[in-house]
Amino acid sequence: MQKIAVLLGLIGVLVFTTNYAYSQEMSLATFQETAQVIIDKSISQNVTASIALQSTSIQEIKIPAELEQKIRENDRITAIVLTNQNQCILGVYDESCIIINVARDPADKDFSAIQNSTKKIAELFIDEVNQTFDTNAKFHSIFIQSNDELGRALETSGTISGRGTISAVYTMPMEDTESMYEKISALLLPKVIRESGGFYDIAKNLSKEEKSKMTFSIIPLENKSLLQLKLSIDYPNMASSVKEINPLEFLKADELKRSDYFSTGFYPLNSILQVVILSPESTNVSDVRGNIIPTQITDGEKIPKEITKEGWIFDPEQGKKIQGKYIFGERTSINKDELVFSLGGSELVAPKNIGTSFDESSIIVIIITVVAIAAAVFYLKGYKK
Repeated sequence: MQKIAVLLGLIGVLVFTTNYAYSQEMSLATFQETAQVIIDKSISQNVTASIALQSTSIQEIKIPAELEQKIRENDRITAIVLTNQNQCILGVYDESCIIINVARDPADKDFSAIQNSTKKIAELFIDEVNQTFDTNAKFHSIFIQSNDELGRALETSGTISGRGTISAVYTMPMEDTESMYEKISALLLPKVIRESGGFYDIAKNLSKEEKSKMTFSIIPLENKSLLQLKLSIDYPNMASSVKEINPLEFLKADELKRSDYFSTGFYPLNSILQVVILSPESTNVSDVRGNIIPTQITDGEKIPKEITKEGWIFDPEQGKKIQGKYIFGERTSINKDELVFSLGGSELVAPKNIGTSFDESSIIVIIITVVAIAAAVFYLKGYKK
């Protein structure tokens, strides 16, 4: 968790530049857009697709500076989450939630002490949080999460959910995802980002789907906070039938286009597509239609040798957990047919040219994986001066 926090914090306090063989100057911005598809053949049997817009700058995701500082300076707050996810915790039905996660005080020896201590901390924040989100959530309960099977499988940080996480839960009437996403994005995202398209437009379109859900989270770091707006959709019991993977099919899009927000420079690591496959048996990637970027191993991490080219980095490319990251290079958009690959074939092959033609394991839909900080990892291990 400490390693993840350090890497995330670096996104907020540093602007990176370096030189390449093509005399390109690469930068890493604080704002990042991520498309993610999780195909869980091992635990839930669901496919989850999501778009996350995140930043460590309160100019790019606008929350009051006083509230951000107050959250960060309270060493017991680990996250604040707004979501309309069904059954955000056990015992909540057909209501939206604000969840304030609080680290346990070692002096609290029983549930009553934990409950009182957690509620006391949460009450310091809920009025300002309600004001920021234009909500009126009321106290529901204190919940101690006891299961994190999916989190362990995905190597998540445990900040949002996970065994031992203590949540003060506040509820309010359920709001449909389309109107909720429209309201929250208008409140939090500046006009320049909303009008720059890119992954934001895909999320906005996805919000119209009946099963889509929205989550906004504030995760305090040492000097900044990670702010993330996430739109996700679940496809129940679909994972087992997936053999050929077309990521954009689950995102209801024919094309993945980068935000024009990055048009002023070269920001190849600020728009990333991630695909994670969890399998009960070992499998492998095969029949990749698009490019596979040549890599080198640095500190155990696959790092692309050439950042100006678009293509996949699979790490690992075989086993019970497969993870693929797609970077755009110098391109601004990728067609859905360029992103297709299969599982279980004989070998991983990419052509030179391509045509252009409730269980407790899912208490919170938001999943901030190690992959979500791929940009910082790539930079720190492979591209800093």
